[in-house]
Amino acid sequence: QVQLVESGGGSVQAGGSLRLSCVASNGYRRVTNCMVWFRQAPGKEREGVAATYITGASTYYADSVKGRFTITPDSDKNTVYLQMNSLMPEDTAMYYCATKTIGWCDVGEYAVNYWGQGIQVTVSS
Repeated sequence: QVQLVESGGGSVQAGGSLRLSCVASNGYRRVTNCMVWFRQAPGKEREGVAATYITGASTYYADSVKGRFTITPDSDKNTVYLQMNSLMPEDTAMYYCATKTIGWCDVGEYAVNYWGQGIQVTVSS
């Protein structure tokens, strides 16, 4: 069983920045080699935002966040970060950290084997 704990959410004005962190429990590398951030806004479907191999070899982004968000793994700390810059009100959502079954790594919502509890990000205009 892998546990994922997110932190770093909160409220910010449009144009501001936030950095989310997700810490995975020890042993997570036995079940995954990819960590992903998803988000879900009220009344909308959940969407993949960014994904990275734990090694950092490749990263993937949704078109809506390219150039503004950066996903970075730190395998020494069992952590993945999501740096969010130039935030817009439409980025307001609950953000979830997740892992994918070994062999899959992108922002699609499939092959997910573990989820975090989620953390709120609110961007005001």
